[in-house]
Amino acid sequence: MKLEIKNLVKKFESVTAVNNISFTLEKNSTLGLLGPNGCGKTTSIGMMLGLITPTSGKIYINDIVLEPKNRIELLTMINFASPYIELPKKLTVKQNLEVYARLYGVKKIYERLSELVEDLNLQKFLNKKTGELSSGQKNRVSLAKSLINKPKLLFLDEPTASLDPDVGDFVREYIETYKKNNELTILLASHNMKEVERLCDKVVMMKQGEIVDSGTCGELIKKHGRTNLEDTFLKIARSKNELG
Repeated sequence: MKLEIKNLVKKFESVTAVNNISFTLEKNSTLGLLGPNGCGKTTSIGMMLGLITPTSGKIYINDIVLEPKNRIELLTMINFASPYIELPKKLTVKQNLEVYARLYGVKKIYERLSELVEDLNLQKFLNKKTGELSSGQKNRVSLAKSLINKPKLLFLDEPTASLDPDVGDFVREYIETYKKNNELTILLASHNMKEVERLCDKVVMMKQGEIVDSGTCGELIKKHGRTNLEDTFLKIARSKNELG
């Protein structure tokens, strides 16, 4: 699915959280949405998911404007994962995945659950309450939930935050493999620059609610005279003036 953002603005009373951003995420590609904490990434993703109403601007999914009358239809083809949004803690992993499968209208629910349980190694804690899981286990369950409906557009908000290197690498490798084998467009918000360099075709840099630069990782590194994306990110984040 193609995602296009045009002149998107979100104001909360006197505060402008997102200020006139525009970008295009092409079908079957991965775009990194980067920026320091408080730059507007999460608010932007919330608007793209239809959870937050924009003050102005448009969100197009496959050239169709996301609006209340078609929101449910479009969202059946979309999903998201975030370690900051907890699944119901008193339900088991299996119960949570069953509930979300039904909410998304998944056909052959148990067949789909079996696939995800096998792929993400959830067998050992499938019948454990979600609130009792470790951070790594919770992230894998969140990823399973985000893929339950075989989405065409996937939003990943820091999918490897707080994970040890081994589990983080497992998640990144799984995302890479899944994308190669399925038709999938991904918007990735991350503070892990090596992750972004590994997974993303292009990146958009945000600062104080605005897009200040964009391009491939290589283009931005060269443009800002740095040797890696992390140093490039720090230069942009610490600059007092707009860049790009």
